[in-house]
Formats: sequence, C-alpha cells, structure tokens
Amino acid sequence: MLRVIVEFASGIPKKKIGNPDPITTVLFRGEKKKTKAINNELNPVWNEVLEFDLKGSPLDASSYIDVIVKDYETLGKHKFIGAAKISLRELASGQVRSLPSKNVPLVTEKQQSVGATINLVIGYESPANANLSDQTNADVSSNMEAGYNEDEDEDEEVTEIARQVGSSGIPGKLSHKSYRFSRKRHKIRANKPQDFQIRIRVVEGRQLPGNNIKSVVKVNVCGQTHTTRIRRGNNPFFDEMFFYNVNMLPSELFDESISLRVYDSFSLRADSLMGEFKLDVGYIYNEPGHSIMRKWLLLSDPDESSTGARGYLKVSIIIVGTGDEPPSEKRESNEEQYDIESNLLVPAGVTMRWATLSLKVYRAEDMPQMDDAFVQTVKQIFGGDGDKKNLVDPYLEVSFAGKKLCTKIIEKNANPEWNQVISLQVKFPSMCERIKLTMYDWDRLSKDDAIGTTFLNLSKISYSGGESEDARTETSNTVSELSSSASEGGFLPAFGPCYVNLYGSPREFTGLPDPYEELNFGNGEGAAYRGRVLIELSTQLDGKADKNVDDICSDDILVAQKYQCRRKYSLCAVFHSACMLQEPGEPIQFEVSMGNYGNKLDSTCKPLASTTQYSFAVCDDNHYYYLPWADTKPVVILTSHWEDISHRLDSVNVLLFIADRLESHFTSLKKEIQAKVSEAHLTEALSRLINHLIEDVNNFQLPTLEGQPNITALDLQIKSLREAALAGVREAACQMREEALDVKSAVGDIEEWLDRIKLLADEAQNSMPDVIIWMLRGEKRVAYARVPVHQILYSNYSEQACGKHCGKTQTIFMQYPMDKKKGVKIPVQLRINMWLGLSTHEKKFNSFSEGNFSVYAQMYENQAQVLGKWGTTGLVGRHKFSDVTGKVKLEQERFLPPQGWEWEGGWFVDPCLLTEADAGHTEFTDEVFHNETRFPGGEWKHAAEPYTDVNGEKAQNYREFECTPGWSWEDDWSFDSDRAVDEKGWEYGVTIPPDDKPKSWVAAEKMYHNHRRKRLRRKRRKISDKVTAAEKREPGEGWEYSSLIGWKFHRKERSTDTFRRRHLRKKMVPSDHIGASAIFELEGGLGVDVEEKAGKTDAAKPFGANTPTVFCHFSRSYHYHLRVYVYQGRNLCAMDKDSFSDPYAHVSFLHVSKTTEVIRTTLNPTWDQTLIFEDIELFGDPQTIAHNPPDVVLELYDRDQVGKDEPMGHCMCPPVVKLPSKSPCVPASLKLQWFPVTKKGCSAGEVLAAAELILKEKGDNRDLPLVPPRRGETLYTVPQGIRPVVQLTAIEVLTWGLRNMKSFQLATVSSPSLIVECGGEMVQTAVIRNFKKHPNFPGSVLLLKVLLPKEEVYAPPIVLKVIDHRPFGRKPVVGQCTIDCLEEFRCNPYRPNSDACMSARGTMITAAQGDTIIDIEEGLILKTQLQAAKEAVDWWSKFYASIGEHEKCGPYLKLGYDKLQVYNTQLEEVQEFQGLTDFCSTFKLYRGKTEDPSVVGEFKGSFRIYSLSDDPGEPAPPLQFRERPELGPQECLVRIYVVRGIDLQPKDTNGLCDPYIKITLGRKTLDDRDNYRPNTLNPEFGRMFELSCFLPLEKDLKIAVFDFDLLSRDEKVGETIIDLENRFLSCFRACCGLPQTYCVSGVNQWRDQFRPTEILQNVAKKKDLPPPHIDENGSSLSFAGKLYHLQDFEANTLIHQHLGPARERLALHVLRNEGMVPEHVETRTLHSSHQPNLPQGRIQMWVDIFPKSQGLPGPPCVITPRKAKKYFLRAIVWKTTEVTLDETSITGENMSDIYVKGWMPGMEEDKQKTDVHYRSLDGDGNFNWRFIFGFEYLPAEQLCVASRKEHFWNLDKTEQRFPPKLILQIWDNDKFSLDDYLGSVELDLLKLIPPTKTPEKCNLKMLSGKMGSVTSSLFSQKSVRGWWPCTIEKDGKHVLGGKVEMTLEIVEEKEMEERPSGKGRDEPNMNPKLEPPNRPDTSFFWFTNPCKTMKFIVWRRFKWVFLGLILLLPVLLFLGILFYSLPNYISMKIVKPFS
Repeated sequence: MLRVIVEFASGIPKKKIGNPDPITTVLFRGEKKKTKAINNELNPVWNEVLEFDLKGSPLDASSYIDVIVKDYETLGKHKFIGAAKISLRELASGQVRSLPSKNVPLVTEKQQSVGATINLVIGYESPANANLSDQTNADVSSNMEAGYNEDEDEDEEVTEIARQVGSSGIPGKLSHKSYRFSRKRHKIRANKPQDFQIRIRVVEGRQLPGNNIKSVVKVNVCGQTHTTRIRRGNNPFFDEMFFYNVNMLPSELFDESISLRVYDSFSLRADSLMGEFKLDVGYIYNEPGHSIMRKWLLLSDPDESSTGARGYLKVSIIIVGTGDEPPSEKRESNEEQYDIESNLLVPAGVTMRWATLSLKVYRAEDMPQMDDAFVQTVKQIFGGDGDKKNLVDPYLEVSFAGKKLCTKIIEKNANPEWNQVISLQVKFPSMCERIKLTMYDWDRLSKDDAIGTTFLNLSKISYSGGESEDARTETSNTVSELSSSASEGGFLPAFGPCYVNLYGSPREFTGLPDPYEELNFGNGEGAAYRGRVLIELSTQLDGKADKNVDDICSDDILVAQKYQCRRKYSLCAVFHSACMLQEPGEPIQFEVSMGNYGNKLDSTCKPLASTTQYSFAVCDDNHYYYLPWADTKPVVILTSHWEDISHRLDSVNVLLFIADRLESHFTSLKKEIQAKVSEAHLTEALSRLINHLIEDVNNFQLPTLEGQPNITALDLQIKSLREAALAGVREAACQMREEALDVKSAVGDIEEWLDRIKLLADEAQNSMPDVIIWMLRGEKRVAYARVPVHQILYSNYSEQACGKHCGKTQTIFMQYPMDKKKGVKIPVQLRINMWLGLSTHEKKFNSFSEGNFSVYAQMYENQAQVLGKWGTTGLVGRHKFSDVTGKVKLEQERFLPPQGWEWEGGWFVDPCLLTEADAGHTEFTDEVFHNETRFPGGEWKHAAEPYTDVNGEKAQNYREFECTPGWSWEDDWSFDSDRAVDEKGWEYGVTIPPDDKPKSWVAAEKMYHNHRRKRLRRKRRKISDKVTAAEKREPGEGWEYSSLIGWKFHRKERSTDTFRRRHLRKKMVPSDHIGASAIFELEGGLGVDVEEKAGKTDAAKPFGANTPTVFCHFSRSYHYHLRVYVYQGRNLCAMDKDSFSDPYAHVSFLHVSKTTEVIRTTLNPTWDQTLIFEDIELFGDPQTIAHNPPDVVLELYDRDQVGKDEPMGHCMCPPVVKLPSKSPCVPASLKLQWFPVTKKGCSAGEVLAAAELILKEKGDNRDLPLVPPRRGETLYTVPQGIRPVVQLTAIEVLTWGLRNMKSFQLATVSSPSLIVECGGEMVQTAVIRNFKKHPNFPGSVLLLKVLLPKEEVYAPPIVLKVIDHRPFGRKPVVGQCTIDCLEEFRCNPYRPNSDACMSARGTMITAAQGDTIIDIEEGLILKTQLQAAKEAVDWWSKFYASIGEHEKCGPYLKLGYDKLQVYNTQLEEVQEFQGLTDFCSTFKLYRGKTEDPSVVGEFKGSFRIYSLSDDPGEPAPPLQFRERPELGPQECLVRIYVVRGIDLQPKDTNGLCDPYIKITLGRKTLDDRDNYRPNTLNPEFGRMFELSCFLPLEKDLKIAVFDFDLLSRDEKVGETIIDLENRFLSCFRACCGLPQTYCVSGVNQWRDQFRPTEILQNVAKKKDLPPPHIDENGSSLSFAGKLYHLQDFEANTLIHQHLGPARERLALHVLRNEGMVPEHVETRTLHSSHQPNLPQGRIQMWVDIFPKSQGLPGPPCVITPRKAKKYFLRAIVWKTTEVTLDETSITGENMSDIYVKGWMPGMEEDKQKTDVHYRSLDGDGNFNWRFIFGFEYLPAEQLCVASRKEHFWNLDKTEQRFPPKLILQIWDNDKFSLDDYLGSVELDLLKLIPPTKTPEKCNLKMLSGKMGSVTSSLFSQKSVRGWWPCTIEKDGKHVLGGKVEMTLEIVEEKEMEERPSGKGRDEPNMNPKLEPPNRPDTSFFWFTNPCKTMKFIVWRRFKWVFLGLILLLPVLLFLGILFYSLPNYISMKIVKPFS
C-alpha cells in the first residue's frame, strides 16, 4: 500500500480575475487519485489521504509519483498551474517507512518554476510476500495501462505534463525507467489450428442517445452473433456473458475483429444502429492476461464521423487459448466512483479521434494470367490479334475493421492503372491492426479469383509516441515497441508511394482448379511472385472524405512518378550442391527468379540464364540421392530492374548485424549460465556483452537519407524512431554497466533489447520482391525456397550494410508449397552462394566470387534411323540442330556471342550427364528376365523378345554382359529364388492380346498358362573410381539413343533404337579482362542472326532456347574427414502402438550419408556411435568452409517390420571445422550438445551429438584423431574425452502402488509389476497379487546403482514400465512413463531425513486408535443456529468477508469473527503445499502413439538420487526411504462442500445453462438434479454432500457440473478430479483445514475429529519431538523447544462468546505456525473431454476427509445460499410543472394532456401510469397518485432479483440481477395517435440524487452532479420528498422536459402489512391518504364531455362572438327580406298596374 498525504500548497500565482480553485491530482503507475478543490485560495490546505493499492508487487528503485496542481473549472477543462515528480527510491530500498516531501517546487511543462511549493508525506507498507524476483518485474512503465486520463479532452495534456516534468524531478533516474523494458511476454503459439474461447461480458451502457429507447447489443465474432436482452432507458444494465468457441489458426484468429453494436429495438428504420465499437482479437490477446476487464468502450457512428460520441458500453473480453487460465473478473467496490474517462479502453493518454485513411492505388504490374486463352486462340486462327498476355481483369479490394472497398475493374490488362483513392473512416488510435489488400480477377460468370493478398500493419507504419509504454505497445510485435524516448509525438499511419509485392500460388495458368489457391488469400507462405501494386497511404485527423472511392488528381500522379524510377540489378547464384533428395526419377533443374525475371515459364521478360542444366540424381550409397556436379557447379545469372531502396535495406542490415552480434554473445552467456560457471566469470561475460553492444551501436550508424532517391514521409519517421530506440538501448546498457546488475536479472533486459532491435529491422516499405528458387522435376515445379532480398544485397555504404549471406555460401532447405506435413520430409538441401547488387557495383562481385566461370552456347544434333542407316531423313517434326526439346530449330553458324564476349574454340561434343542405374553405388545387382511362351498345353519356346528388363523392354542376353570398367563381378549369374517362383525360378502367367506380357504372375504351372519368366541376377562391386579417359570416352562420339522420339534416352545402342542425339557446346570468354562480373553481360542470351529473326513469325520464342549455360569450375578440391558422434536421444515421438519406437538416424552431410543402428522399443535411445566419413571431396577455400560449414543433418526414423519406416523428425548439427595450423596449439575440445528435433514445426525430442570436420593434407591420414573403440565389427563408439564423464550413482525408488490401470487388449490388469530403467540398468518390483483389492506394492523401496553423467545436462531419463503377468508367461507392457528431469530428486544422503515424518503419517493411521468421541449435544446445535439468526451473520458473511466483498458480509467483521483462506487455484497448485505430493508423487502412465497418447493409469512413488564413492571400501550412505508398513484399505467419511460456479460454459441456445452437481466416488454416485439452478452461468450452489469410501481403492473424487435438460440428455459442462489419497497421506494435513480460532458454537464451530491439543500431540509424535506441555490455565505452551503465550496471539483480537477453552485456542495458534492447510475454499477449473485444453468454468469448493476409525467428526457447515428479501417502493407523484406543451388546441392555445409513467428496470411488465391531467395550459399537472412496486432485494449485494420467463415456452424463470432504479417518464396523452414523449428521469435508489424543496431550484445541473450535493441510499434514508428534473434529447443535447414532485419510500414486507396502502387512489387509501387532485375546471377530455366543452372552451373564449352573432342575425334577416322584396316593390312603383 502506498499512502500519499497531500497536506498544503503555498504561493500559488493569482489569476487575472480572482483567485484560483486549486485541486491536486497524484499519478502513480497509471492510477490517478484527486483531492477535492479548495475554492478561491492561494495557499490551499487539503490534508487528504490518497491510497494506492500495489496489488502485491513491491516498489522498485525506479518508482515515482507525479503530482499535478490545477485550477478547478466547473465548465471546460481545468487549467494547469504546476507539477512535480517525486522519486520513491528511498522508500523502495526499505530504509525508511515514510518520506516527508517538504516545499517541493512546482514547475511548468518547460521546467520553469511557478514560484509555488507543495508539501506531502508519502508512506509505504511493503507487501509481505514480495520477493526479489517480483521486484525486477515490477516495472513502472508496464503498469501504465490505464493512462493519465484526466477529463475527456485533457488526457493528452496530463501525459504530456508528466513526461515533460520527468527528467528534472529525478536527475539520472527517470532514464532508467524509460529504458527498462517491461517483461510482458506471451508464448508464441504454434501456428496450427487449435481451440480458443472468446468470452465477452456486456455489463452496461451509459449516455446512449435518443428518447425512450429500448437498447439491445449485438456482439459478432468470427461469424457468430449473439444478442443481449432488450433493456429500456439511456443507461441500460445488461450483465450478460457470451462464449465463442473456435478452432482455427492463431494467425487467422488474431486478424478477426470483434464488433459490438448497440441498436434501438423500437426502431424498424435503417437508423436503428445507435453506435458501434470494433477491435481486433489480436489486440485483446496482446493485453495482459489476454483480456480487458470492465472497460468502457466509446461508441461511435461508423457512417457519421462528425456526430462524436454515441454513448458508452462497459465490457469485459477474455481470450482463452489452449492451456491458458482465464483471469478472474473482479468488480471493484469503488468502481462506480470512477468516471468513465479514466476507465476508457484506449491506449494510455490518447484521445480517440476520427481519422480518414486515404489509400491511393496507382497501378499494378506483372499480373499473372487468370483466364483461359481459348477465345484468343480462336481469334488468332481467324487472323485476328489474340492478346494472350493480358488474360486478367484485375481490381483491388481493401478491407479494414470489417469494411471493404474496391477499385474499379480494368479488363484485359496485366499492368492496370487505376489512379484511385480509397477513403476509410476509422477511430484512431485503431484497435484493428491490419489493412488487408487483396487483388482479384473479375469473372463474368464464376466467382472472382484471388490473385494475391498482402497486409499493411498499422503498428509498423505508425507510432503512438508518448512515454507511457502502454500495454498494447509493449506486447504487439510492432515497430511501436520502441524506446520510450522515441519520437516525442509519434506519427499517424503513412506509407509510400511504394510498391507492395503479392505472393501466392505458382503463376502458370491451367484450366484445372488451383491446389494452392489458399495461398492467394494470404493463408500460408506464398510460393511464387504474383505481381505488385503501387500504393500510398496517408491519414487525416477529423476529416471526412466526400466519396469512398474517388479519382486521384493528376498532380499526385505526377508526384508518384519519381518513386517509380528503376535501376538495373544483377544477381549471380552458384549452386555448390543439391543433396538429400528422397528419390531419383526424372532429371532435375533449379530455377532462380526475382519477380518475373528468370521465370522460365513466363514470356514477359527477356530470356535469362536463370535455370541450371537438367541433371540426374545419383545415389549416395545409403539413403539419399544427390546431383553429381563435382568440380563444375551450375551458375544462374539474373538481371532485373527495380526501384533503388538501398537506403532502407542498408538500415535493415545494419540493425540485423547489431542484433546478430548481440544474439551470439547472448547465446554464449546463456550457455555459461546453464553450465553453472562461477559468478565472476558470468559478470565478466556480461560486461563483455554490454561493451560490445555499446561499441556496435556507436560504431555502426544508420545511413543518412539526404540525397537519397524516393524518400517517403515514413522513411524519415522510421529513421528518427530507430535512432531514438538505439540511443535508448545504448543508454540502458550504460546504465546496466554502471549498476553492475545481477547477471540472471539482466538476462530479461537483454532479451528485450534484442527483440527491440529485431523489431526495428522490420521494413514495411520493401518493394523488392524476394528471390525465389524452384526445383523442377522435368517440367513440374516440386519445391521452392524464398530468400529475402536484403540478405544477399551488396551495399557500398559499409560492410555491415551488406546482407549477411551476400557472396557467402548458405544452406537452404527447400519446402513443398502448402506442405500439409509441415516439412516432415526435406525435398532437397541446397548449398548456394548468391550475390545481388546494382549493375554499377558489378565489379565488386569479383572480390566475392570463387572458382572460374565458363560460359557455353549449346544445341543438340538429332538423327533418325531409316533402313538401317542413321541420317536426318526420318526426323518427323524435329530439326537437324535444335534445343533440348528438339522442337526449336537452331543453326551453328547463326549463333552470335553477346556483347563483350567472344568464342574460344569451335563446337565440340559434350556427352550429357546421363546417369546409369549404378551411379553412386558401391554394390550393384544387374538383372535380366528370361522369357518363354507356348500355346496352351504345348512346348515352352523362346519368346519373341527372349531377354527383357522388369518392364518388358528389350535387354541384352545375359551371356553377352560385360563388366563395367572400375567394377568386378562378385559371383556368377543365378536365378532369383526369393520371389513367388517354382524351384527352377520360373513364374507363370497368361498374356491376353494386345498386351505382350501377363498382368499377374503365380508360382505354380497350370495348363492354361502361355507365358513364363525367370529373373537372372549377378552382383558386382566397385573397385576403383579412377577410370581412364579412353574408357570414359563412349563409343560412337557421345550419341544417346532412344527407341522412339520423346522416349527415355540410354547410352548404348540397341537393335530397337530409331532415334539418337548428341549434345554440342561452344565455349565463350569475355573479350576484355573484366573478371567474373562479365557474366552479368549475358542478359538476353545469345544473339540470333537477322535473317533468322526475320524468318521467325512467332515473337514469343520458347524460353531457354538460346540462353547460354554458365558454370563455375573449381580447379582444386580438398579432402576432408568427418566424424559424427551420435550419443543419445531423449523424449522422441512414440510411433508404435506399444508407446515406444525403434529409432535410428540417417546422418547426412552434403552428398554422403550413413545410418546408425536401430535401438528397439525406446523413446530415449543411447546409440553411442561414431560415424566416420573417410574421404569427402569439397571445393572452395577451406577458410570459407571453416567460417560457414554445411550442417550435418540427422533425420530420425522409426523402423517398422511391416510397411515403410516412419519419419520422427530431424535436427541440424553444425560441425566443428579443424584446419591444420602451422603453430602447434591445443585443439579446442569438442563437446556433445543437445540439438532439438523438430517435426511438423513442433518439438519432437532432442539428440545429444557433435561433429568434427577435419581437413586432410595431401591425402595423408597422420593428423587424424585415433580411431574410436569398436563395438562389433563395423560399429565405433563415442571416444573418451567426448563422451560424458560418469559417476556411480544410487537411485532409490519408493514404490507405493499403482492406481486406475485401464484394461489392455480387452483384459483387465490383474497382476502388475513395475520395471524402473535408467542408464542401461533396470530393477523390478514384486508382483501385486490382487490388484483390485490391494493396489499397493508388497515391498516399497528399490535401489538401483547406475553410472550417470556428472553433468546434469547429459543425464538420461528414468523410464517406468508397468508389465502385467498374464497366463502362459505373457508379460505385455501396459503403461510407461518417462521422467526427464532428475535434478529435483537429487539429495544429500547425509542430511537429516525429512522422510521420517512422512512415514509416520502412514504408521499413525495403521496403529488403530481407540475411537474418539466428541459430544456435542443437540441442544447446543439448536442454540447455535438461533444465535446465528440473531446475529444476522451466516457462512456466506464469512465467505464474502474473506474475499474482500465487505459490503455483502454485514456486521461479521465487527464481531471479530475469523476469515477463511480463499485460494484462486486448486489446493494442489498452492506453492507452500508442494502439490500435496510430499509423501509420494503421482506419475501418469501412457500408452499409444505420441500424436494420440492415452493415460492408462498412475504410479504413486518417489525417487532419491545421490552420488556414491568410487572407493569400494567406503561404507554406503544410509538409505533415504524407510520401508513403509503396508497400509490396508481405510474407510473414510468424505464431505464435499460446493459453494458456487464461476463463468460456466453455456450449454443452451439462449447462451445460458441450468447447472447442477453430480458427484462420483468409486462406484457411488450422488446426483443433485432436483436442485438445478435455472438459466445462469454463475450459480450459487451452496450444497454439502456426504459419502463414505475406502482409500486407496476409491481415491478419485469426481465433481461434475451438468446442464439440466427436460427432453434431451443432460450435457456435461465439465468436471474436476481430486486425489483424496494424496490429501489423506500428506503431512500438510489436507483432510480438514485449520480455522483461525477454536469456537465451540456459532458459524465457525469446530468440525474436526480431534481437538487442537490432540492434533499437536500427533505432530510431535510424527516429528519425534517430546509432547507439548500446556499450563493449567492454558496461558502458555512449550513445544519443540519454544515457549508460546496466549496473549501474544490474542493481543488485539475481540474475545466473543463462541470461543472455546484457552488451552485449545493456544494449541491451535501454535498449529497454524506449522505450515498446515488452513480452513479454505479452493477454486477448481472444470475440464471436458470435448475441449480438453480449454477451461469450461470454475467451481469454488472444499473437501473434508475423516477416517471412520478415528471417531465422529464435528457438525458440518451450513452453506445454503441466501434468499432475497421482499421490499416495496412507494412512489407518490404529487405534481409536475414546466412540462413541455406539445399540442395546440382547436382554439390555438399550447397545451398538454399530461400523465406520468413509471417502472423499475428489470421489471418492465409492472409498469404503472397515473391518470391524465387534461388540458394543462401552463405545464402544471396535479396527480396525487401512488405507484407501488414490489421487488426482491439482496441487501448484501445491493441488487434486485427478478425472475421471469424469457418466452412462454420456457420451463423455468430466469433469475436476473439489477441495480435498484426507478425510471419515470412524462407523456402527452393522444387518443387518436401515438402518445408523445415529453421527458424522463432515472433515479438510482442506492445513489439517489437529493431533490430540491422548490421547483425553482430544480434544474439539469442536479443530474450532472454539478450542484455538489452528496447522493445517499434510499434504503438507509427510507423516505424522501421533493422535485426532480426530467430531460429530453433535442438535436443531440439534453434539455429540460419538465419537473416532477414525488415522495419515494422504501418499505419492507412486514411494514407493508402493518401500514398498507393501495395503488393510485384505491383502497386502502392511507399512509398517507391521497385526496383527489385539485385540477382546474378546464381539465377534462373534450370528446367525452360535450357540455363542459361548450361551457369552458367555446363560451369562455367566444362569448362576445356569440352575442354579436345574435344581434347581427335580425339585422341580416331584415336586410335579406329587404333585398328580396325591393325589385318587386320598385317594379310595382314604376308600372303602377293598379293605377
């Protein structure tokens, strides 16, 4: 614990207006704590204590704290005043406990004093168990994951301050912190498909946008989607866990992304997505513990970058790989106090910002043919232009973080130009790592084919900068893993303009499906170049692109032109040897290509001399074949044109040079540590390493970029990054040199430096493609190898900048493309010397080249035989002179030498390297088949072809055979009788025309047989290699013959031959003497005369027709003598079903190989064999070979009686080269070393071997070492001086017994015995007569005397074999086990023996004791339970108090009760209990092959190993093990307590499980199916089971968790197995844990069989000590010579009424010091056979074992789970005010029909509404309405429990837990449309915002906590009344939607019955009584009250209108009548009819 007391500050500067409000933040290891703000003060006094939990890791000397003082601002960010950095070095040293820091000056970012000081006191309590090893690992920087996030917009600033204040505060100290790199290392996973489990817990959401939303989270991983339940409100609580089980390659999985999307389930529209967050699986895997725990994710809208944050989601994500233990998820008690910002998942000190990644795609080149050429061929036939080169329609797809965008498609173009920019919107820094670029070929009808894939790793092209080495930076394999001082600001992703290369399947197009198509998607290593793309990447922050895909402006296209300048490069490769070929067959050639240059099947580049000549493989007379190149080595020349990126590759090579040197020194240092050399020697080696490193970094500078072509922005950034990182490494090395660290603790740092430097050397912008070497058999590509260009590139910058293999011979093991067997067989081993350089540096090649280069033009002369004469007349489709194929016509006089070359001599015949069948053999058998035929039943006569070979081809008569020169016959011709033949050697068959021989043969003659043959054979032996030139010269001037054109050729003419050819050559020499580099001028091959060219219409001439062949001729050979010492192997693979192998090794060195003897049935063979290779001819300078010798390769095989021998893996052993020196010096002694055996890329054991290669001078053997001693006729053993030195050693074996033996060959194992083997010696136990009844061995101690090596490194393993004695003398091996490490069993035989107490445990149990009875009256138990009820504490209180969840344990701790120990692992893994194997260890016995071994039993026993004196007279040391008394079966009572399950694997479709416990012990099974826990992954079982058993017969206790299913079979979730015997026999007394106190009643009542005093007496008896002596009153006790007093133990403890007598308490305190198992709960991981390597969840439990012979135990613990209590929330809604007026009435007034709705989250079905307050004109509403919500509540856990069925078809209710909250919403009632939402408020009942007394003070600041009011729990306050504000979101902002006055009251069930009340205003309307609301008369619904409508609405508003209308009506009537009668009246007036 680190405690910082912030006392006061003085002299804080004034602001311009007023005084500041200072607040102090203290940062330590990324954790941040603040004081409160002091208002308006220049000399603030805080006196606040800030505590930092160190989580068990101690302070190290580099620890410090940052203190930052700011001016608190209510709005906006706090203003920086000053900061200080304080070192904690003195505290870490342990000399002081507290550190007063007085008047510490505050400084600005620029280190200037602000004139203020601060006073602090820092206290430190070191963790009790902190040890030194932790201290070195407790690196400050590694704990900075959380980052210095102050407020959202402040985090960068705080980090910046902490960094800038850095160096001044602690001179010379911070640098140490910066460069001590953290040790986080994740084991690299083997890249093979394996099981992974991804667990995602969605905890809760906050501040989600929108009104009245129903949110749901969708989680998508690896194509699987899970959805949470729907939750209402803006702050939903989900707490749901999802499991994703996948089986895939780690590399593929880490590229998958995890997507979390939050949707509004109300909305059916497209905009229902509220926000999302994406991150890579690999990002999580690189975090500590492969997990992120309870982190907030900032949600954003992927399409609208401008909208900003769309809320937050809290999640935990855990990735569990094979063998990983998932970290436990712990909810921090103070978690809720953290603001979201300080727990956001972002790299430390960084704000998440929107960025646009702009990827400009300019052009591509060298796209391979992807479409069929049929249409083009048809065009050509009809005379059109057929374009066969451009049969591809490419487009580029870019995918990143789940988004995919494509360029346009360009049809029929192999070199397309897109000139498009693709814009990707991402959050930066991104949680996704790789941008994937895939080139596709568009197809009209079928699926688009991938051409190739490449990736841009953001971590290699960007750097986050900053000093906080956040977890991600530390662990990802990235460039950003750099020194913390590197480039201050970091840089955004940038790349190019630069080409990226695509690799994949071979380029050749076939219409058939491509077997290697997977490679084109980037899965696996691409085997061939498939083109390249020119791209550029840049990043703009906060920008938004108008279009996702757009065209690039022409200016940018012009700028990119300069990055495409090409220069000519020359490559020369000399093939020195090709060996270890597995089978002969067609001739072999090698092709070297770089890009398309040199690809012989591609016609786009000039033909080059890029292939070797075809050669036939020759046998090495043992196991392999090789190509017999002898002194004439084939050479391949390649010229190509690429961008000059030497400045990049030079830097890479310099860095790799530094890394290689560091690595070689580091390897030798590690070897010295292993060899346990003296400390002084190690320190010297370490200082030598550090000095070399500092020297290298100083001397080898990286090349400057000034004046270099095509420099990109990334080049400049990477260069400064590299330089800063190297400076950092140098500084750290200097620091280490000064501090003189302990060597072993320095190893981790050095490894870190090495990784750093290697990482820096990873060049992202490498546009030069790799050199690819292909092996071709005939025309078929078989195997390939890729060589990165930088390894062979020549540089004139410095020697270190040249590639490490430039101009040097290297060994390359080629591989099959997409090799499913992962290199089990090696196709070929090449020794090749390559040099690549700019053509301007060609002259430099001369200094690298060896041998003389000769160049030849070549062609073939062809003839056919017509009528017995050879000539050119019968050549059908062939030419007189042609190339090797015979199809391309060539003429001698038309050949022109290339420029700068001239002919030397004329054409000459050069016989082809046609190898005969006997080539390479020392013994050979010639064979001929003699054939006879007949008509059925007739006489046998000679067949038409009497003599043939095995295939029926014509052969010579055996009598005419001549012995080949250099060979001699061994014996005469004889027939082969080793086949299915009759006694004369004939085999018979039936020939059915048109065949000329039978399909099958039999040995007995029948009448219908018409053909028979016999095999004649004759052996010959090679007698001499030297054949005279005359004999070598073949008769017939080098012709080779063939029966038909295109058939196989042979040397000797036969009568059936019709075709022959011979090979002509013409030598060229360079015209001027420019040395070896002249060979680079051969580009384009030999010229062809113009006439010839004009005559040729086909421009695309087949490749290789006229390219010259180049050879390197070595004039001198050297002879070497090789000795390979193969001593032994260990841990090899079991290849046979009997769990063993019969291993032997093929040892191969270049073109020679030998085989060791076969060792039968072992996995740890000792061959002890020297293989001598007498005369090995090698070419080239011996010094070169001494510096870089070829490896000796050992391939291990398992000999099988039937079928082929199976490969077991291979290993490499570099030989020590010994050259004769002039000065006589002592030769370095050769030491055997262990070399790892690999098989399919995985470890498959080790071989102890060594090899020496000795140069012989002038053929004499005088200087050779002595011949080693022989074993048998031909075998040599490993000589003295090389073989390990041995010493007589005793191995004592304690053989206790065998357990759980499985049946073998369907019969049970009944009478087993054990064989122990070691170092060639063996010993066997007596037989167990009746294994079922008594599985222990009769005698228990064996002694084995054996010669073991003195050096532990060479020690052979101990092998245990169990054999079963069966009827008829059969003794099969039924199980075996190999124990490698003998070190742990070594002991000093004269030291006092600890074994005494072990055996005593056994003896004690056997000595039958009188039954001890403990009387506990029933009344006492009853009384105990009553008391417990009264105290309100239970066992769970104890449990929660022990795990630190104090809020759940009630008053338990205050009562002074004891805690128990909760182990986070199983008891066997707790270190101090030694795995409970102190009595004897358990060794698993295996059977079957290594790929699939099965455990078939266990051996219980132990070993002791010690050296014996060589003097036979000296007495033997005492035996370590005593004979054990035989222990009969013991009957025991076993109590199993299962507390709870944690994170169980879901088994139901709803992502949950219905778990119950099933217990198996021996044949008894207890099934708790009736008590299953429905729908949960974290069940609280609280169950106790009691069983009896007999040990050791029933020792395995299986506790399984099953998933309850009603209709189908119950599925097993997982199980765990406990070995009860180990617990029973262990002297740690694991049968029943010792509690902290001795209680006779209460929760902690004593439950053991013995009282503490009795146990203590037994301990004394075991240890042979006098019995303990206790005082009468029990106040003191003497034991083992010490005196103990009770008051010492109980000084500060509370004495309560449950405690027992003093003497027992004191005895218990003494016992607890004896290291015994305490009262505990262990956490056991569940495993299932379905996914054996992945944990299926965990259970917390413990077991008590009581032997029945020793009396009755105490009462069991009661661990029944707690039940939730029923509570009621009464909420009375009195009034609302200032509610938004949403409607307009018919009379034009604003109004709302208000009602209030409320519910508790998780109980949405119990929604309640008030009545409606109609026509509120001023936003006021009166209700007087009561809501009553009943809920179940767990006070201890502060959560509500709600059970409900998910769907109507569900069987069970699902129990869910929610924080208690109340949500209230105000609505506007609409009868004929949907109601309108007006606002809501969410009240957390545990942290209730205090309401205001008046509506005027009620505002939105209350919700944001800015009022400074303190929240309180309604459960403690019981009742509260006042006003709360309701909010509504408008335009993305929260505004006030109204205010509501309420009374909230929490009532328990009992009180509810005493003070009842009804809902609304229903009866019983009391407590308090609610009167009807006093609403204005205008409050009514118009539709149902027409009269009121008239009175209150119409009359009031339109009264005068009505009165006016009434007056107006008579007037209008009068006028109407007037107008109506007026015309009549007037007309009458005028006419006057009556006048």
